[in-house]
Amino acid sequence: MKFKIVTLGCRTNQYESQAYCDQMLAAGYALAQDSEVADICLVNTCTVTHGADVKSRNMVRRLARENPGALLIVTGCSAEAFADFEGVTTIVPNKDKENLLKIIFPEETFPEFSIRGFEGHTRAFIKIQDGCNSFCSYCIIPYVRGRSRSRSMDAVVKEVQGLVANGYKEFVITGINVGDYDGGPEKCSLANLIATIDDIPGVGRIRVSSIGPDDVDDALVDVILGGRHTCPSMHLVLQSGSNAILKKMNRKYTRQMFLDVVERFSCRYSDFTFTTDVILGFPGESNKDFQETLDIIRQVQFAKVHQFPYSVRPGTRAARWSERVPEHVIRHRKEELLEVAQRAAKNLRQRYVGKRMAVLTEDVDPKRPHGISGHTDNFLEVWIQNDSVKPNEFVTVECSANTSEGLECVLKSLNG
Repeated sequence: MKFKIVTLGCRTNQYESQAYCDQMLAAGYALAQDSEVADICLVNTCTVTHGADVKSRNMVRRLARENPGALLIVTGCSAEAFADFEGVTTIVPNKDKENLLKIIFPEETFPEFSIRGFEGHTRAFIKIQDGCNSFCSYCIIPYVRGRSRSRSMDAVVKEVQGLVANGYKEFVITGINVGDYDGGPEKCSLANLIATIDDIPGVGRIRVSSIGPDDVDDALVDVILGGRHTCPSMHLVLQSGSNAILKKMNRKYTRQMFLDVVERFSCRYSDFTFTTDVILGFPGESNKDFQETLDIIRQVQFAKVHQFPYSVRPGTRAARWSERVPEHVIRHRKEELLEVAQRAAKNLRQRYVGKRMAVLTEDVDPKRPHGISGHTDNFLEVWIQNDSVKPNEFVTVECSANTSEGLECVLKSLNG
């Protein structure tokens, strides 16, 4: 029997879908090609924004139309909204995600819920926890994912060792709220987990995915800056540069706390870089609040800023508030923030023109066939002008030019 899996949303969803794929392949199922009709279709949905809801509905409709008679399974954060959806045969809520295939096919035997590879990626996402206890006023995730729960260190280490054996070199520590990680029954801190992964033979790079500044303690700073394979970059979540808006969001930090974390890394390693998330048009956000966000973007010079217009999520506290920012204002702020963020990122990259950097290669772009893309250890996007380099190789390059898309580089050596 042939199957298709479609994933929407976060890295945690991507990890889970890869685990389903590995389980089904191991049990003898075959992955259907894009043009083939599948016997089993699985959609891992997202509900973090209204747009994610729309994409999830459209994908379920499309799979039902293109795969008539297929077993159509819907899971993920908006799964329960599909209970009466035409063509959907089974709904599996988030709480049962790890047992999804055992629920659907109780007579069959599947391997444990973990990944052995990461299809289409040279870096592997490692899910270390699920759920969230924060209850930010705009966010539906604690209601659809449940309370925070962590994987054991042993399970994470075993998974990373298997991925190393399968050729993976870079690992991204991810979860719904990685700052909540507590090791489960083993009671281990996030810093201890990263230090343990850092000691696994064959690991080339470790990155920390989305984390709030209130979850960055001294032990985590020390292990990231002092590790052999930990990358000098971090996705540090901002959401807003305004203390008034952060308080309304029920975030557990201030703008100064955020900047203090940036300083703690940067003062010890000047090439440390950051990426971040920003929500635009949160209820009550004034132009002054927005300008405070822009000020932080200019000051920190993020390698990348992910921006999200505020989306009403029924059931959250913010959904009850009437002080909405007009759509035309949100559109204008989105354009302004994009311009400021791109300029700041380009200014950051300019510091590296003429320097030699280590890069892990990633993808060949069909539009630029005579080269390959990749990232430096501090997450600067680069383009290498050489058609002999393959994906998933460590190389040394010299940064020759700074463009709006990233750094153009010349290959200097293969690092093995």
